[in-house]
Amino acid sequence: MIPHILLNPILTTCNFDKTPTTPILLFELFVVAGSIIAFFTLSKIKDKVWLRFIVMAVGVLIFELFTAPMWSNHRLGRWAYLYHDVSWILTIGWTSLMLSVVLIVDKLLPNWKEWQRFILCLGILLFAIIPLEIWAVNIGIRGYSPEVLDTVYGAFLFAVPIEILYYTPIFTGLIISFYKYWSLVIDDVPLVPLKKRRWLRDIFIAFAGIFLVEVMIEPMVTNQNLPQWSYIFHDVSFLMTGIWIGVIAITAILVGKFFNHFPIIYRFFIALSMTTILGVPIESWFINNGFRIYGESAKHYYTGVIMPVMNIPIEVTFAVSCYMALLIAFMRYWENLLNNNL
Repeated sequence: MIPHILLNPILTTCNFDKTPTTPILLFELFVVAGSIIAFFTLSKIKDKVWLRFIVMAVGVLIFELFTAPMWSNHRLGRWAYLYHDVSWILTIGWTSLMLSVVLIVDKLLPNWKEWQRFILCLGILLFAIIPLEIWAVNIGIRGYSPEVLDTVYGAFLFAVPIEILYYTPIFTGLIISFYKYWSLVIDDVPLVPLKKRRWLRDIFIAFAGIFLVEVMIEPMVTNQNLPQWSYIFHDVSFLMTGIWIGVIAITAILVGKFFNHFPIIYRFFIALSMTTILGVPIESWFINNGFRIYGESAKHYYTGVIMPVMNIPIEVTFAVSCYMALLIAFMRYWENLLNNNL
């Protein structure tokens, strides 16, 4: 049974209650004070913390914007919002928490392998985020879209769906990968380029990233009308996953052939541009032919601006860019980690 606290309709337009209560104001004070303390504390153990904070915050914000239709953040005050119900309060809170865990683990365990520290960070953040999510839900900040509530199994931890045990590692894993990828630039880490790409391994990394994200965003957009034999888990089809892997592979070939001498930052944005240019027409074809169905909560975010020729809402293009930005960083981080034995 869905807890009563989650049964109220979720509005994903700008027309929702923004008036904070005393418990919510205390929550916000806790987040802001904690972020300030974390920033100055981390500045004593690591250089360029302001830049690291910005990079982590960008990753968090991309994820929040991309998955915004899945949950709501209400009653934080009119001054607390950046876009619809995406709040800078929560953005800096998640940023401070994740950056603190990553930098402290790296500081205390420098002799551990990078992948070992990565997994440890996911474990620590899982136990840290669950009570914060419970707090946010029970004081009336956090809510979940009807599509999310329709897909949960029905087990709850103090009004929070048990699926948080899955969502949290995916959320933190994508953001930490995004940060770690860009930290290679911040720290000017020397990387050994491989003469020959390990395609089988890299395809597996791409598949893992796409599969995990697709399972997570199932409440927001579903894959329908594909051959029944192609589905490998819920609505995740290896046909659609394979197409996205193909888009990323084509981009990797082109970037490697023509732009491999460019700095990392340029290669990233060139790859992001290419995957978006290739991905948007594909997503448009899926939508217009009934293979990709966006839920009502996602449609609430549409402004009504339709892309000519593509015949899809402009927000879909933005969603594809966010999706690819997180996936590219995830893939490149793990490729660099394995290539250089970090």
